[in-house]
Amino acid sequence: MGIVQALLSVFLDDGDKLRCINAGRLRITFLLRSPLYYVCASSWGEPESVTRSHLEYLHLQILSIVTASQLRRIFERRTNFDLRRLLDGSEPFLFSLLGRMELDLAMATSSLNCLQLDQSLRVRIAEALVPTSKMKDTLYIILVARGQVITLVRPKKHSIHPADIHILVNTVYSPSIVNSPASASWIPVCLPKFNPAGFVNAYITFLHRPDADQKYYQRTTPENNESADTTGASHVAENSQGATSRHTTRLVEDSGIGLVCISGGGEFETVRAWCDIVTQKLNDDGSLDALARAVDSGKTSYFASQLGIPGLRHFVYKSRSHVQITLPAFEEPYDTLDAKRRIVTLYQTVHDAIHAKSGQTGNLKLQCIRTEKEIVMGWITQPFELYVVLSPRLPKAAVINAANAVTRWVKKEEGQLFLRDAPVF
Repeated sequence: MGIVQALLSVFLDDGDKLRCINAGRLRITFLLRSPLYYVCASSWGEPESVTRSHLEYLHLQILSIVTASQLRRIFERRTNFDLRRLLDGSEPFLFSLLGRMELDLAMATSSLNCLQLDQSLRVRIAEALVPTSKMKDTLYIILVARGQVITLVRPKKHSIHPADIHILVNTVYSPSIVNSPASASWIPVCLPKFNPAGFVNAYITFLHRPDADQKYYQRTTPENNESADTTGASHVAENSQGATSRHTTRLVEDSGIGLVCISGGGEFETVRAWCDIVTQKLNDDGSLDALARAVDSGKTSYFASQLGIPGLRHFVYKSRSHVQITLPAFEEPYDTLDAKRRIVTLYQTVHDAIHAKSGQTGNLKLQCIRTEKEIVMGWITQPFELYVVLSPRLPKAAVINAANAVTRWVKKEEGQLFLRDAPVF
């Protein structure tokens, strides 16, 4: 760390910033967010902007625990203060975030990944979540499952930044929260994009948790009977020699349906009473049962093979107006962890090139990468961004036709794929 400090100081003294050091396949990336410095060494091959984004999210997660104003005051008094003292006990949140960022394309595209759900059911649930007039300090109410947003209720005056939602979702599904024996958690949290200098209170409760026999379910694709997961996590069947990855563990943890109420005040009992009433209402009209069945059965996801588009293997579609993405679950040949990492890196490379995030000159509207195993194309327009993975044997005309076919399918199904017209209060 002394060497890192010296390197950064040399550039700062010259009025410059050190972005990265390239040494063969190894890239060391730096992010300066005074008074903290972040450093990441990676040989995976992802663009510099991706590593920088990961460090940025790590900074936001730390700010959710220790506000920016607290950090500034602490280091103004003691420049050699050991931050680990303040972060003691927060390691599960940080490790959970680092694991989530690896394959989370919503975070990579600064957008939300909403749960695929019947539109009428989503609307019915959202209407039940509108707070009463007694909850004067309520800021946001969010319902989540499988690490995705089901619905979001917010004030009329402003929306919530996607980065803050990612921090909240990671907090909800971190082991210390999701595995807590308590029926609900009431924790202070800073939403850095909302107000980096202060805390709000988050009431977190799980309306539904999967039964033991539902935690490791198998799904079949329309074209084969091989098991596949529905969240991009590695699925583990009984013949997997007992080995489970952290991604499979996250599949289990993210299965619960979590309700999050963000409040600017301390009215714990008021919020808890309201949540109990909402839960009872959702139980009485059958909405919670219908939602639980959809989540536990895996019907809240889909596969690229279901679209019936020749050569299509996977895609990511971002609605720029909704700031949301939709993507199918990974299936063969991207059903292993290494294959997912590789294809996500290709997505990141195309996204980086289109948006000129790593110092390129000028944005692109179309970018295509052809490898021995696939074609990856990125296409940006005013209403959407599309990233598709296709068979390497497809001619150019077929690639364009496949991309257009995906956009038509998303347009047809957008009522289920995106969160639209959520109620406000």
